[in-house]
Amino acid sequence: MDGSDGGCRARRGLRRNLPEGLDADAARVRDHLLRDFRRGGADRDEATRARAQELAARDTDLGLAFSRNIREGRREIRVAPEALAGLPGDFVAQHPVGDDGLVALSTDATDVMPVNSYATDRGTRLALTAARADLAWPENDGVLAELLDVRQQRADLLGYGNWSDYETEDRMAGSSARVASFLDEVDEASAAASAREYELLLARLREEVPEAEAVTTADQQYLLTRMHAERFTVDSQEVRSYLSFERVLGGLLATTGRLFGIGYEPVDVRTWHEDVRSYDVVRDGARIGRIHLDLHPRDGKFNHAACFGIAPGVRGRVLPEAALVCNFPTGLMEHRQVQTFFHEFGHLVHEILGGDQEWVAFSGVATEWDFVEAPSQMLEEWVWDVEVLQAFAVNDAGQPIPAGLVERMREADAFGRALLVRTQLGHARVSYHLHIDRPADLAAATDHWYDVSTPVAKLAGTHSYAGFGHLTGYGSCYYTYQWSLVIARDLLTGFSGLLDPESAARYRREILEPGGSRDAADLVESFLGRPFTVDAYREFLGS
Repeated sequence: MDGSDGGCRARRGLRRNLPEGLDADAARVRDHLLRDFRRGGADRDEATRARAQELAARDTDLGLAFSRNIREGRREIRVAPEALAGLPGDFVAQHPVGDDGLVALSTDATDVMPVNSYATDRGTRLALTAARADLAWPENDGVLAELLDVRQQRADLLGYGNWSDYETEDRMAGSSARVASFLDEVDEASAAASAREYELLLARLREEVPEAEAVTTADQQYLLTRMHAERFTVDSQEVRSYLSFERVLGGLLATTGRLFGIGYEPVDVRTWHEDVRSYDVVRDGARIGRIHLDLHPRDGKFNHAACFGIAPGVRGRVLPEAALVCNFPTGLMEHRQVQTFFHEFGHLVHEILGGDQEWVAFSGVATEWDFVEAPSQMLEEWVWDVEVLQAFAVNDAGQPIPAGLVERMREADAFGRALLVRTQLGHARVSYHLHIDRPADLAAATDHWYDVSTPVAKLAGTHSYAGFGHLTGYGSCYYTYQWSLVIARDLLTGFSGLLDPESAARYRREILEPGGSRDAADLVESFLGRPFTVDAYREFLGS
């Protein structure tokens, strides 16, 4: 795979002959508006336009219902206190024994992630994973079935072969067929390494459960955590001792400030909750935007991690403003939570640094959806760098995280990586094929695509599609996570060093600051000096 896509070349060619009186940005706005009008049915007869509007509105309503059911579908299981064996002391302290003598565990990520990483009681992991996998089921069964049907009706009405063809028209992939071939490339790139990793995980599971026939989704993270400690002498709880939330926050702000030549000044402004921290983003003494950080869990709050735009930037008129909404602990953090923090913050700085645009349509992260994750995925690499980590990863005794531990963490992270990619491949295939095939039996189809994508077994009888929140926003295009990861790994090859100021300045200038004013393929080629390739991704997977 490479970035020399014929469709991208054609789109670039359209803008070489600019209409009289229009500059390149204005012509791009016009081209995009005409395309989007057509995608909405504006060039069709009145009856078709009305039907297209009706279907689009129904799509929105169903998407909102699907998401609401997930948000309101929080569940709890109750377990004996001894079922928390292996979990960190602070987690146990935060989960007191109730009047019935049992402990409540919720399907929130703040419970699921620690349980699936540390709980030595397999029954606890299985029970909580099953509860999480059935989030919003059966409520979302009918909602999803109708949503898939409505989307295909829209595609048929507007002259597209399927919903994926419609969705990818304005993305780097460009077609449903390209998505399918890309997923095959991911399959090929990860198959051998993931098979080796799986056999090692299964052997380790049988040390504790001799009769185990398969590694399940409830076992995978636990086994990786255990094997990271045993094979690479990486104790996740030791790593946590260096990662207090306040230090991580300070380190994140300092690192991104150094990279991108910006500063963060706390401001006292009215927000939606007292937990929110707000900062003006400044460069050379001038305010260039504002960010809001809502970082800890509370009842009724969005229970994942995401960046939300508030005000897109318009040059000379509006400064960009955006918020980060996450659910991190207030005390010690898992290293992967730090990784998530850097990832989501990557979207935030993209929103601000790309917010100085003449046209609002190109402000911030308004790039192709299969590129938008690349800058954030790339920023994750900084949490694996010893110099970066030692600047803020400090324990209560004032000791920075040891360089040897960081190196072992890197080695441990590489182990199991291909298998995790297979999980992502399963998600991408479910996302794609539910829309393309529109199966009558959603559960059977979902099971099939996970079965052929990863050897890790999903729990029988569960209905993970009902809680697959990305089926609304990403639709058939969950492939974008791996597509953008291919680009992210290639972008890293353009850095002379992670803290090299010239590389960072060039990256800011060529990738972040243009926002969506240029095709993503052009941005990448400007930074790398060539179209992107899959080579760095293959090396990343150990292929």
